[in-house]
Amino acid sequence: MKATQEHRDISSLKKVGFIEGISYLLLIGVAMPLKYLAGIKIAVTIAGTLHGILFLAFMVAIIQAMLRARLKPLNAFICFVASLIPFATFYMDRYAISEK
Repeated sequence: MKATQEHRDISSLKKVGFIEGISYLLLIGVAMPLKYLAGIKIAVTIAGTLHGILFLAFMVAIIQAMLRARLKPLNAFICFVASLIPFATFYMDRYAISEK
């Protein structure tokens, strides 16, 4: 059962990271141009709020993976940095996350 919980935590981290990465791209690739080029300020408000919530969920998933799935602190840091760079969360599992 322990291995199953670890697998779920790592799987959850990957899924939340992927969704958070999409929300980041929508924020910078769609909402910000709508705000600055079309004057639609609400786009950034909505996309920014959604991205903020998903970013926090990703941070919680990283902490859970560290505590329950024994994700190494360096790998957790790499996941955190990946959340700050566009497209990086789509590749973080190749470099930072390993399933047992």
